[in-house]
Amino acid sequence: MAGQAEGLVVLGAIAGAHGVRGEVKVKTFTETPEAIAAYGPLTGDPGGRVFRLKGLRTVKDGVVARLDGVEDRDAAEALKGTRLCVSRAAMGDPDEEDSFFHVDLIGLAAEDETGRKLGTVTAVHAFGAGDMLDVRLDEAGKSVLVPFRRETVPVVDVKGGRIVVRLDEEDEEAEGETA
Repeated sequence: MAGQAEGLVVLGAIAGAHGVRGEVKVKTFTETPEAIAAYGPLTGDPGGRVFRLKGLRTVKDGVVARLDGVEDRDAAEALKGTRLCVSRAAMGDPDEEDSFFHVDLIGLAAEDETGRKLGTVTAVHAFGAGDMLDVRLDEAGKSVLVPFRRETVPVVDVKGGRIVVRLDEEDEEAEGETA
């Protein structure tokens, strides 16, 4: 999510053309692949072009859809790598009281268990085996990746603007270094 335009949430990315009639295959980052269409028109990043997904059908690793103005394979292939985004406001609030979206974590203060500020969450990475928080350490000026699971991030307080992280020894040594 790092590098995305302010206020936009990436819901998927165009993986390439599908067939010869201008359909695209979209790798989705939503809980269910077809949910990508639930937020209405999507903004392409880079460029800001607006896309409406039509004729959506689920396939392995995502969905296949038609896009307005994309009529052939060449036009579809030219969009490969385009991230499909929606404004954070369009997503509404999570269904459950203690739920949040990954984008809500970006910018939160990262503290240790004593309340000492360690840094700031700058990104959430989904590497497949589990999400990782990218935390920019204030003291060291370096970033560390923290596995996003209960053992290493026991507290997530979005309303309070903070998370509690447990750094391993190697990360704690990096925190003490000067940039």
